Amino acid sequence: MNKKQFKRGLELGVPIGLGYFSVSIAFGMLAVGSGLSPLAAVIISMTNLTSAGQFAGVSLIAAGGSYIEMTLTMLMINARYFLMSLSLSQKFAKDFKRFEKLLVSFGVTDEIFAVAALEKEPICSSFLWGLITLPFVGWSLGTLMGAVMSGFLPSALQDALGIALYGMFIALIIPAAKGTKSILITILIAVACSCILKYIPGLNSISPGFAVIIVTLVAAGLAAYWYPIQEEEDSCTSSSVS
Repeated sequence: MNKKQFKRGLELGVPIGLGYFSVSIAFGMLAVGSGLSPLAAVIISMTNLTSAGQFAGVSLIAAGGSYIEMTLTMLMINARYFLMSLSLSQKFAKDFKRFEKLLVSFGVTDEIFAVAALEKEPICSSFLWGLITLPFVGWSLGTLMGAVMSGFLPSALQDALGIALYGMFIALIIPAAKGTKSILITILIAVACSCILKYIPGLNSISPGFAVIIVTLVAAGLAAYWYPIQEEEDSCTSSSVS
């Protein structure tokens, strides 16, 4: 263990851990409000570490979704982690052992990936463990606090915090939508598909889990078709041609 690298990872993980702590409070309250015990809520956070996946998963549990719905929904929501882990593995130091890669892959989230990807030098395992530690602790403790708090807060306040949760998600997508037209169109497509599956007779009988899957595939598929990302010209190829 390289103590210096571990400490540097811890320092960079402080703001991520604080952010995770506040968000996971809402998850803990949602989980208990959906019928799960505080212990179950904490175990979910300690074994998943994926905000969007956990919120969707608890909603499916509350709606009585099947295991197939749960599996497919989690696969769709968390598929981006495959690409993040693959990209990050290219920056690992040569002494990074295979079992260490398997272990740290658990902690690759959006924010942790963003910070680690900015590293200019090869990433050692000590640094990555330090970077993951506080976000993991913050996410788990926040879930515990939210789960415990839900047993003392009045129902009216819990309902208000539930509405605040949706406000938080809106706050995440509005800045991106304002800055990029393709993101705005994708969001509108997803909203339209959700409304169709919710209010059109016959379609509104589709379970919540499969509705999420359908909306994701349609919105992402149309966005990829209409707004493809142009591949950058390879620098080696361009230099040799010139």
